Amino acid sequence: MTFPRLLLAGTAMLLLAAGGGAWWWLAGTAHEDILPTPPDPPRLVGSPDYERCLQMVAEDPEGARAMAYRLAMEGVGEGSAHCAALALLTLGDAARAAEALERIATRSQAGIRARAAVFGQAGEAWIAAGRPERAHAALSLAIALTPDDADLLTERAIASLALDRPGEALADAERVLAMDAARAEAWVLRASAERLLDRVAPAAESVGQALRLEPENVEALLERGILRQMRGDGTGARSDWERVIELAPDSVAADLAAQNMALMEAGPARR
Repeated sequence: MTFPRLLLAGTAMLLLAAGGGAWWWLAGTAHEDILPTPPDPPRLVGSPDYERCLQMVAEDPEGARAMAYRLAMEGVGEGSAHCAALALLTLGDAARAAEALERIATRSQAGIRARAAVFGQAGEAWIAAGRPERAHAALSLAIALTPDDADLLTERAIASLALDRPGEALADAERVLAMDAARAEAWVLRASAERLLDRVAPAAESVGQALRLEPENVEALLERGILRQMRGDGTGARSDWERVIELAPDSVAADLAAQNMALMEAGPARR
């Protein structure tokens, strides 16, 4: 259901720059106008035309949007609206897509899991639009319908961090890890939440586990660099941030890594 790394490649992480005090909300549109779409969107209706429209979204979003409008004229209903909203999202109009997806999920007569998935898509679209408060609300509606969906809990943890609610983010990350301890993304979210709660030693353990699972996870490396810098290990922090830039040079993570290094070099007096 979730977008294949719509947000900061791995998590749309909200990361602390060089141990400073400000958190940044990072929308996934920083380096591209066209956004990725869910690999297997939920099916709200059983129309073959709707199915074809959804299949077009990733490769030809303009064509999918045109087809969705035609299907609406032919009475396909919420299926055409869903396809149109996903096409809008893929084309980069995240806010309009999020509003449309919320309306569809609210009014749909489809099953609980399909509606929850569409609320989840709305939440992810709000994240892409830089509206974490709307994202959190939509994702909470999705989780009310399917409480044990690890993807939805992960996305809500991201929104909670953006809203500076690390306690809530930590609770959701721990629920995810109780279901699947092999999710590196959840370990990184847990580390970030623990750090914001001034639990630096547990945060270091959490990010270490993320890197044991995925040694080249750029969000985990970025987070570990922050923790190392906070502990006075500037050499280790620089090593992690340089590795982020090497692994994902065109990513938001790389931008943050570069900014963190610049702040570290500037020293406390110039921050």
